[in-house]
Amino acid sequence: MSLDPPAAVLTLTLNPALDLSTETAKLVPGRKLRCGPPRLDPGGGGINVSRMVTRLGGDTTAFVALGGATGMRLVAALQAERISTRIIPIAGETRTSLSVRDAATGEQFRFMLPGPALTQAEYDATIAALSEEAATGDFVVISGSQPTGAAPDFPARLSRALGDKRVRLVVDTSGAALDHLVTHPAGEIAARPEILRFDHAEAEDAAGRALPDLADTARFAAELVARGVARRIVVGRQAEGNLLADADGIWFCRAAPVEVVSTIGAGDTFLAALTYALAMGDTAPEALRWGTAGACAAVATPGTKTCDPETVEALRPRCTVAPVALA
Repeated sequence: MSLDPPAAVLTLTLNPALDLSTETAKLVPGRKLRCGPPRLDPGGGGINVSRMVTRLGGDTTAFVALGGATGMRLVAALQAERISTRIIPIAGETRTSLSVRDAATGEQFRFMLPGPALTQAEYDATIAALSEEAATGDFVVISGSQPTGAAPDFPARLSRALGDKRVRLVVDTSGAALDHLVTHPAGEIAARPEILRFDHAEAEDAAGRALPDLADTARFAAELVARGVARRIVVGRQAEGNLLADADGIWFCRAAPVEVVSTIGAGDTFLAALTYALAMGDTAPEALRWGTAGACAAVATPGTKTCDPETVEALRPRCTVAPVALA
């Protein structure tokens, strides 16, 4: 890794949740189901990224839009994990989510409640807070679902606002916000996201076609880089592994074989480990290996629990990276 001082990783969670997870003997409709002891965790894409970056030893601050009594409980959960947090106050009540594991089948059922809508003033306060704290070279990660009624151009607005400071924006979103980034690439290089991540289904939706083979995914990612959608495009290919494309090349990292316990948080852990490695000065292929090892460690970890950094380290050599050549 580079000997230069590592960059900070600032994360933004606009639609956080207090995650409640538990287990019951068997899910049966119409009955009272007795559950095991509940586990409470601070949840939301950016929060999960900061949790993992903290565990890896990186410098991170979680910017979180919070409101109401649930918001205060979420703050306490973040403080318990010693996550550096900057609260963006909102008028609405922070949401709760529920994850229940059926012990008889091992299946997980996830119930995601809607979060509150944010006002324009609250969005403006978010951009101002990040612009105030982010320094040149820092990474800002916006990850997770967007609030109810969110304008699809918010990630693009944030990218433009941070572009003048040469802050590197990492975006992992979905729906209208992702569509807007794909269909409205920034004209100025400085305003483009550093990284835009897709899962396999999102990539197929954006491409308007199936991407059955690695070469299909590679061509899709290279097209987006050429169009200026982002400086780096990352696409997950489910259990197979992850692909990264930029102006210097295309690489694929094959996932290490692990027993899947829970897929919750795998994407966030991938993004955390990838961004952590880039912030520490690693190359893009090596950062891709870090991210893939993080995702493998996450799926081998139960529920909403954050995986151990030792597991990520142990899996890194088993995640193999190779360049992808387009015919």
